[in-house]
Amino acid sequence: METQAILQSLPHLSINERLQIAELALQLVSQQREFLTKEQQKHQLALAAITASEDYASDGELIVFSDLDGEDFYEYPDED
Repeated sequence: METQAILQSLPHLSINERLQIAELALQLVSQQREFLTKEQQKHQLALAAITASEDYASDGELIVFSDLDGEDFYEYPDED
C-alpha cells in the first residue's frame, strides 16, 4: 500500500484504529531513529520544532500545566 492510499483511508477508520496506526508508526520511527541520516534527523527535529511552536503561538509562554501548580502529582494510599 502506498503512502497516499494510507492517508486517504485514515478518515474512514475508527479512532481506535487510527491510534493503533499512530502508535505503531511512532514505535517504528523510534526503533529506526539511530539509523537516520543527518539530513533525516534535521528534518525530524524541524517537524518537532514546528509542532512545539503551536504550543507557544497564542502568547509566547507554555502555560498548559500552570493549572496544576501546587497540586500533588500522585498520592499514596495509607497502608498502615
